[in-house]
Amino acid sequence: MTIGTRLYTFFNGALVGSDADGNRYYQEKRAPKDRPRGRWVMYKGKAEASKVPPEWHAWLHRTVDTPPSEAKRPAKPWQKEHRANRTGTPDAYHPPGSEYEGGKRAKATGDYEPWRPS
Repeated sequence: MTIGTRLYTFFNGALVGSDADGNRYYQEKRAPKDRPRGRWVMYKGKAEASKVPPEWHAWLHRTVDTPPSEAKRPAKPWQKEHRANRTGTPDAYHPPGSEYEGGKRAKATGDYEPWRPS
């Protein structure tokens, strides 16, 4: 975040809540006459949009009016815990056989028949 964002947040932002990763969510203190209140996130650490959990994403994009800090919605049984995208980091997923995993993969089983032009 830039110094301008920090100053704007200090003077114009009202803290609405934070998530488990430490990101803080704000909205404008005063409602403008010609548009809805602005909403934004101050990331903890590097600014990476995939660090925003779905419930806060819905609030930021005005899908829901009440922030998750005020209205706890019950989790569905099929929901998993939110994780940020790890692509491009040392924690990224590399499937077996990937060059990052040594380049070795299991032999193909007997049910594989390669295509041969006739």
